[in-house]
Amino acid sequence: MATSLAPALERLATYRTNNTRASQETFKNGCLILKSGSKTKLGDDAWAFLEQLALASIDVGRLDIADECIKQLADKFPKSPRVDVLAGIRMEASVSTDIVLKYYDQLLEADPTNAAVWKRRISVLRRTGKIETAVEELSRFLDTFYTDTEGWLELADIYTSCNQYTHALQALSHALILAPQNLFTALQFAETAYTAGDVPLALKMFFVVIDMGERDVATGEPPRGIHIRAWLGVKLCSRQLVSASNNAQSSSGTAVPPPKKLKLIEELATERVLAAYKGQEPGAAGYVSAWLAPR
Repeated sequence: MATSLAPALERLATYRTNNTRASQETFKNGCLILKSGSKTKLGDDAWAFLEQLALASIDVGRLDIADECIKQLADKFPKSPRVDVLAGIRMEASVSTDIVLKYYDQLLEADPTNAAVWKRRISVLRRTGKIETAVEELSRFLDTFYTDTEGWLELADIYTSCNQYTHALQALSHALILAPQNLFTALQFAETAYTAGDVPLALKMFFVVIDMGERDVATGEPPRGIHIRAWLGVKLCSRQLVSASNNAQSSSGTAVPPPKKLKLIEELATERVLAAYKGQEPGAAGYVSAWLAPR
């Protein structure tokens, strides 16, 4: 029995370390551990395991197992804000939105600094279509917890979903201030700027992504991962700016490179993207080549 439990314990520990949800697998392995009584062998990790299993159980609709886990956590940590939030997530799966919001309101009245409860409340508001209220709540939250990068990204995502790209860029700029080396946030900013029609700003930010993480140009190696996407963005922007000639405008006041330099940028982007797809399946490489061809 111990032999069969070892892989399950190791797998769940890996999920926790990597912050991976994997609800079906977590539930399957977690129930095996819970029923065997091996939870006690986890030491302090037992409580993280119970929280992990509770969330997975909610995801798969096994609220009975979730209730069992939450009860054990509540007995061990009475009046714990973390357990209170977990209980709220459990309620979201079975009771009306009004009841859930009242529950979170009560928790916030008792402790207005409980960031986790505040964020869950905002999540419920957004999920139920109360977007305007969610934005107001999230803005107030960020006034109090300015350094919450996830909050700024959530606000940007809400604005983007409502086609309010200028507001989304403002939110993303705060996220970049807090995490200036995050390539994915920089890429999101560049793509949002492109969607907003500020092509010069988008071009600048695509190059920021490339400058932060890619040394491939110097080594001759092809770009990989996020940098392929950034080079595709450079290609899109430079192609559009070359076509626009002297009529390109930037709502942010970002300078537009001169036409000669733009042409060189477009050629470099074409070279880098082709290098990334060289040696891959003929169909994919052919499609990319056709898309990159002059128009």
